Formats: sequence, structure tokens, C-alpha cells
Amino acid sequence: MTGEAIKTQTEMSAVDKALLVAGWLDEKQGLDIVVLDVSGLSSVTEALVLVTAKNVRQAQALANHVLDQTGRAGIEYLGMEGFRAGQWILMDLNDVVVHVFQKDLRLFYNIEGLWSEARAVGFKAKEGGG
Repeated sequence: MTGEAIKTQTEMSAVDKALLVAGWLDEKQGLDIVVLDVSGLSSVTEALVLVTAKNVRQAQALANHVLDQTGRAGIEYLGMEGFRAGQWILMDLNDVVVHVFQKDLRLFYNIEGLWSEARAVGFKAKEGGG
């Protein structure tokens, strides 16, 4: 959201927040970023962000970057699982859940397939990004 004032968490929809997170992941060269609107389909969250990391170190860097940026933006952060192994990192931002995967696990768990009824939100990576 360069050049725009970031809305406070209460003003921001879950999809807007997910798109913001997707942009942060793109900044750090995350691959195949997908944003899904699961509102009305999930009782635990309203949006999902999925990203593929090139390796464990990048997965951890992506998670750390999102954590840093949520603090700066005043976005609620509830917890993280899987950081140490870096194979599948799950970040809970209350109404947005972020999945940072290694490629093989992303294909194996097929979150997009599990949420095939969800609305895919248009996110376009920056030129040269993931």
C-alpha cells in the first residue's frame, strides 16, 4: 500500500488485510502467492494467504517479515506454528491465516483444492517478483 495511509485493523476488511500480507510476501520474493476469501465457508477465519518458499531459510524470513510488518501496521497477531522446521509455517492473524509452504508440501496438502469453493482474490505479484 505504498503512498496510501494504512487503514487501522478495524477499518480493514479481511480480504484487504490478506492482500496487504500478500504484498509483504511478494516483497521478499515469495512464490505462487494466492489469496482466498473463505468468509462464509470457515468458522475460524475469513481469508487465507498461501505462499511457496524456495527453502527453509526463506520460509522463516517470509514469516519474520510478516510478523514485523503486522507489528508496524497494528494488525493483530495471534500465533505461529511450524517456524522451526520451516516446512509449513502457519500464521494466525485472527481473520487472516497465512500458510508458508515448501513446494512439495504445498502440492501434497493442496489447500487450494480443499478450499475450492472459496473465491480467489486477484493478487498480482510485482514485476520480477513471485
